[in-house]
Amino acid sequence: MTERDGLIEKFLAAHGWQGATRTPLDGDASFRRYERLAQGGRRAMLMDAMGPDENVDAFVAIARHLKSLGFSAPDIFAKGKPDNLLLLEDLGQETYTKVLEESAEREVELYELAVDVLIALHGIAPKYVAPPGLPPYDDEKLLEEAFLLTDWALPRLSGAPLKPEILGAYRDAWLQIFPAVHQQPQTLVLRDFHVDNLMALAGRDGVARCGLLDFQDAVIGPGAYDLMSLLEDARRDIDPTLKAAMLDRYCAAFPELDRKEFDAVFAILAAQRHAKVIGIFTRLSVRDAKPAYLAHIPRVWRLLETALAHPALGPVTAWFEAHVPPEHRS
Repeated sequence: MTERDGLIEKFLAAHGWQGATRTPLDGDASFRRYERLAQGGRRAMLMDAMGPDENVDAFVAIARHLKSLGFSAPDIFAKGKPDNLLLLEDLGQETYTKVLEESAEREVELYELAVDVLIALHGIAPKYVAPPGLPPYDDEKLLEEAFLLTDWALPRLSGAPLKPEILGAYRDAWLQIFPAVHQQPQTLVLRDFHVDNLMALAGRDGVARCGLLDFQDAVIGPGAYDLMSLLEDARRDIDPTLKAAMLDRYCAAFPELDRKEFDAVFAILAAQRHAKVIGIFTRLSVRDAKPAYLAHIPRVWRLLETALAHPALGPVTAWFEAHVPPEHRS
């Protein structure tokens, strides 16, 4: 038994789960591990957030805030600090991903529900929509994520690190287009709003029928981000007709939005996120020995190239055309 195993057993015993049946769940891209707990008729989830940058306090604060607003984040049963352990409500096994694999005919229903969650969330007044202390999705954070592409993926595709002047031009190109992002209405951005992190919940009403997971990295930023994350999924192809219908559904709920400006910000954020994800998936393979994520990179490059075709991306598109030849976009 490792020291970590001992900490977990002590934590479970302290909160009434000693001797519970523990079933590990498949891992994700983070340093968090999850186990499903069963003891008699009781069920719960154990979150083991092992990584040095994991923040269970943020998860707890945002989960409780979302629940106070009527959304279905997990209840928090117990928190173990400083060991980064949580006991959570078990929202079941019906992730959107699983349901869509088994019942493709439910695709429109589930996506409409997810979009309605965002409509409800973004309709809340800014002073109430987020818990205190959340950071803004500012240029520094956006750039840090965009540079994951140049830090991890591009050097391995080209065989050499990028020169400082090329990296400087990359930074300047993004900074030319980010002002449009900050001009959009600001709201709570969950940042990983896609089918792997959404649950189909029976026995609940309205937007509470959609369970929410993985929101500890939430920030204050443009509402277009989570909608884009849902509709331009790195792990799943989405029919363009469905994407267009969901965009229309969201924008119809906010008639005050300038659709042309919204679409431009959607494209900017899409390019930024796809650059980030290509970098993360490369890092997962190189650093963390998780090569399965490489299978998704061709899809993400296609999504990135589609976003770069939008006129709002002009400076960034020019940088890619100058420094990332087609054979390196794979």
